[in-house]
Amino acid sequence: MFAKLPLTALRAFESAARLGSFKAAADELAVTPAAISHQIKRLETHLGLMLFERSAQRVTLTSTGAQLYQQVHAGLVDLQQALTALLPPCDQQQLNLTTTAAFASLWLIPRLGDFYQRHPDIQVRVLTGNEVIDLHRDRDLDLALRAEFNADPRLYRLPLLPEYFAVYTPPGWQEPATDQPLTLIEAPWVSASGAAIDWPRWCAQAGKAHWLQRARLHHYDDEHHALQAALAGHGPVLASNVLVAESVAKGLLQPWCENIRLPAAQYCAVCVPGHERRPAVRAFMDWLQAQVSTTR
Repeated sequence: MFAKLPLTALRAFESAARLGSFKAAADELAVTPAAISHQIKRLETHLGLMLFERSAQRVTLTSTGAQLYQQVHAGLVDLQQALTALLPPCDQQQLNLTTTAAFASLWLIPRLGDFYQRHPDIQVRVLTGNEVIDLHRDRDLDLALRAEFNADPRLYRLPLLPEYFAVYTPPGWQEPATDQPLTLIEAPWVSASGAAIDWPRWCAQAGKAHWLQRARLHHYDDEHHALQAALAGHGPVLASNVLVAESVAKGLLQPWCENIRLPAAQYCAVCVPGHERRPAVRAFMDWLQAQVSTTR
């Protein structure tokens, strides 16, 4: 029944279509670019259709190729899941996720013990970094937790937490007298719109422009360090409501002029379509949603 299916060619086609490059597909499948080109020509001959438009710089899918890619990719995902379901439990209960170091240390890890209590059979491996990893290319990663500025339409997306920036201080902090210096803590933040997330913008909205005339700005390149400075009582910090949530819940920091907020990004959990149906990924996403509902 399936004897004439060109499985090797279909695998080469799926990889090249997903990655947008014969060379990248060759690297993924550990063959030469010429071998990928040969397999795709073989598939095109088999179908009597052109699947790619080729130029000196790149290859792009034809409308027929795009239609075939969706079907082939879904079929290979189903095959992979069928094989994964037969693996011993210790092999299929590992969850690899990527996120930023700040989100991991300030939001995720303090809550992760609750996940382990509910799912002791699932081992979560947290990889941190600020670069946006291509989940289609790095197949070892199951999930990414990101502050999204431009949603990737190729990924399954679970919205989690809307992010905004506000001022937080240690409990009992009072604004110094007008003849006294004022320490303001800042870190490099970005917004979805590209608008500045900084003290001048916040002060303008809060009617506190006079603060800047006597301010001592303490700048930290790492978000975690900026929050640690505020926790140590150095002064107010302009910070993400998401990253400061644990400190606020414990009473270590409190919002100041809470109604003045600078909107930013949307924290989401994203994965390659189809991966959200994997048992470990589904369990983790359900847990994330429960955590978010108690945070809001």
